Amino acid sequence: MTHWTLAARAAKMNPSVIREILKVTEKPGIISLAGGLPSPKTFPVDAFASACAAVLTHDGAAALQYAASEGYAPLRAAIAAHLPWDVDPAQVLITTGSQQGLDLVAKVLIDEGSRVLVETPTYLGALQAFTPMQPQVVGVASDDEGVDIDDLTAQAGSGASKARFLYVLPNFQNPTGRTMSEARRAALSAKAAELGIPLIEDNPYGDLWFDSPPAAPLTARNPEGCIYLGSFSKVLAPGLRLGYIVAPQAVYPKLLQAKQAADLHTPGFNQRMVAEVLQGDFLARHVPTIRALYKQQRDAMLVALEREMAGLGVHWNSPQGGMFLWLRLPEGLDATALLAEAVQRNVAYVPGAAFYAEHADPRTLRLSFVTASSEQINTGIAALAATVRAARGG
Repeated sequence: MTHWTLAARAAKMNPSVIREILKVTEKPGIISLAGGLPSPKTFPVDAFASACAAVLTHDGAAALQYAASEGYAPLRAAIAAHLPWDVDPAQVLITTGSQQGLDLVAKVLIDEGSRVLVETPTYLGALQAFTPMQPQVVGVASDDEGVDIDDLTAQAGSGASKARFLYVLPNFQNPTGRTMSEARRAALSAKAAELGIPLIEDNPYGDLWFDSPPAAPLTARNPEGCIYLGSFSKVLAPGLRLGYIVAPQAVYPKLLQAKQAADLHTPGFNQRMVAEVLQGDFLARHVPTIRALYKQQRDAMLVALEREMAGLGVHWNSPQGGMFLWLRLPEGLDATALLAEAVQRNVAYVPGAAFYAEHADPRTLRLSFVTASSEQINTGIAALAATVRAARGG
């Protein structure tokens, strides 16, 4: 019998809690407030049909051929021009979704035992990307405005144990939906520069603001001290698997080499289609329709929570953009333990514990408001409230 010996890092790999929960939501009748899936209503199918025809007609052979690892030059230029600070297209690396960007960052910056800092809580996919490199992942205390600067200083480490980087999502964070204030961004940028700790700024949701755009990116304040990750998944379509990294010259060549080893290049056909779609200020016309839909869905969820959760001791926030809302159950309840009961009432969510690097809060959970209809949100929140009420013995 063949004996397979797995690498030590393979033991560190775990299934995505969210992807496992999504399997549950395939059960007929389940209202899923769990998955972070963009609403299919926002996918610009007609625009891509036209772009597909144009690319195949005018540049079909090149679109279907191997291509440069850095990415399609016109798309890199369009991204650089779109960003709100001075970016050289040569700093832009096209990735197969921004999730690949996290994987490349992990490979290039993390050694076994490296100290890596993250927000509390943080994006589960980042923890999954970092973990195979066997780092010491440390959660930095965070509040409604973002990272606690004093705790960042306390957790920074020194010498050989100095943190390699701090990973942050300043805009409409996954999982909490919170947004880092201007004052906190300024303080974080200054403190990180003072400590000499690079920032990995992940911004997949930044264009999905409801009433006013978020403050300037951290990377705009210190481009040489940051790596910036962006994505087309939330503003065009996730099935394209198209993201990008903006990196300083000090690390760009190594990220490029890691990219070459991973998959040679992101599909050139997809890159050319997106470059075609982006012409003529398409995003400026398209993204406001996404914002309007998601704001309406957010409002529906907030109204349902106010109505159904009254008197139950449940707390939640009011995100100013993005796709997620963060909820905290009453004392004594555990969101993971409660999930099975919620599913019995035909509603699903993501327990918050999976998003913590350490010291998880078992009372937290994430709700997504973008894929369910307003009617489904009303039904789902009522079912969730019934679940909480039963668990409290009420």
